[in-house]
Amino acid sequence: MKALRFKKIDAFTKGFSSGNPAGYVFLDKNEHLSENAMQKMAKELKGYVNEVGYVQRVGDEFYLKFYSSECEVDFCGHATIAIMYDLLVNDKNLRSQEEVFIRVNAGKLPVFNRIADEDAVYIMAPPPEILECRPGRSEIAKILQAEITDIDDSRPVKLINGGLRTLLVPIKTLSACLNLLPDPESLRLFCLDNDIDIVHVSTRETVHPDCEYRTRVFASKFGYLEDPATGSGNAAFGYCLMDQGLWNGKMTIEQGPSTSNPNFVKLDRSSVNGKDRMIFGGCGTIRIRGQYCLHDAE
Repeated sequence: MKALRFKKIDAFTKGFSSGNPAGYVFLDKNEHLSENAMQKMAKELKGYVNEVGYVQRVGDEFYLKFYSSECEVDFCGHATIAIMYDLLVNDKNLRSQEEVFIRVNAGKLPVFNRIADEDAVYIMAPPPEILECRPGRSEIAKILQAEITDIDDSRPVKLINGGLRTLLVPIKTLSACLNLLPDPESLRLFCLDNDIDIVHVSTRETVHPDCEYRTRVFASKFGYLEDPATGSGNAAFGYCLMDQGLWNGKMTIEQGPSTSNPNFVKLDRSSVNGKDRMIFGGCGTIRIRGQYCLHDAE
C-alpha cells in the first residue's frame, strides 16, 4: 500500500456552482509513481473526479501528468487550474510570484498569478493547431442527437488542438444547447473514429449578460459524458474566435448544462515571441484533503 497526499478540488468555482471535480496528488521530490499506478488510481476514482492530476516540483518548475479513468490525458485544463491555484494560494514562497512554469506533455507553459486582483490563476494553452475536420454537419447533428437546423450555419465547424483535439460546433440557441443529450458510447466511438478528444458546443445566447457565450463540452472518450468547466476546450474555442477575427478581448464564458447556475471560465490572451496565445483562468474550492491509500501500487 502507498499513502499519497490527496485533495479533491472543484475547479472554476468558489463553491456557488458545481465546478469541475479534479483529483490532485502532490509527489515529493524523490517520490515515484508509475504510469500503471497513476492509471489505477484514476480508474478507482471514476465518477468521483473527472481526472486526476499528479504534480511534482523539480527546481523552479512543476511537472504535471493527467489521467482519466480510461487513459492518460495530454493536457487537462481544469486539473491544472485546481492544482496551480491551490499551490499559489497556500505556498507563501509562491504567493508573491507573478509567474511560474509548468511542464506537461505539450511542453513548458507559464502560469500567471492574478489572485490578488481577480482571485484567479491563468494558464497558457499550448499553441493551436487547426486540423482537418472530417465529419459533416449532418453526422455531427446526429451524434449530438440534435436537429441539423440547431447548428448555426453563420459560424464554421472547426477542429482545433489547443491542448486537446477539440471539435467546435456552433449552436443557434441557448435552449438547443441546453437540450443536447448525446449517447455516451456512440459519442465515444465517433471521437475515436475521427481522432477527436472532446466536442465543444457554443451559443451566443447566455443567461448572464456579462458573459459572451454559453458552452458545453462532451468528453466520452475519457470515461464521462460532460465536462462542466473546461480550460483546454474553451482555449481552443478562443483560438477559433481569433482565427475568424471575432475575438473582442478578454471575456467570460458560462459553461455547463445548468440553466441558472453555470460555471464560469475566463479567457484572455498573451503574446509569446510576437504571437498571440490563449490563456484561461479560474479558481478552485477544496472539498476533501487527506491521504489516498493506493493498494498494489508499483
